[in-house]
Amino acid sequence: MDEVSLKPIGVVHASRNTPEDDNWGGEVSTIELDTTRFTEEAVAGLKDFSHLEVVFSMHLVPDSKIEIGARHPRNRQDWPLVGIFAQRAKGRPNRLGVSRCRLLKVDGLKLTVAGLDAINDTPVLDIKPYMVEFGPRGEVVQPAWATEIMKEYY
Repeated sequence: MDEVSLKPIGVVHASRNTPEDDNWGGEVSTIELDTTRFTEEAVAGLKDFSHLEVVFSMHLVPDSKIEIGARHPRNRQDWPLVGIFAQRAKGRPNRLGVSRCRLLKVDGLKLTVAGLDAINDTPVLDIKPYMVEFGPRGEVVQPAWATEIMKEYY
């Protein structure tokens, strides 16, 4: 399989400079799209949506922190040993983050959002409007440790 090359479409401007595990709900940040590649046409109609899905690069995760097997989430031995694809850890094989956040404002190619769990200078790879129809169908099931880990996240 050929290697995929992704070029960021913009960058996050946020108050946090280091990744943290919790309290992202009150974080307000700006996504500034690349003005050399895009015009305001690229965001036409976006203001009509309340939420976005943002795909970004967790660019500060060093190779030594990449996980390909199983680990205890947040290194808590009281939580089960689970594979990297059964959790949402930073040290993912391709360092990709996906987050849903509230769209507060569209000002040209600057998008103000709340609850985006990305730090300052994070490269943004894609933005999509969140549509209810893309949400889960049927009952959502998750283990108790996952509910506990998310208690303070947002």
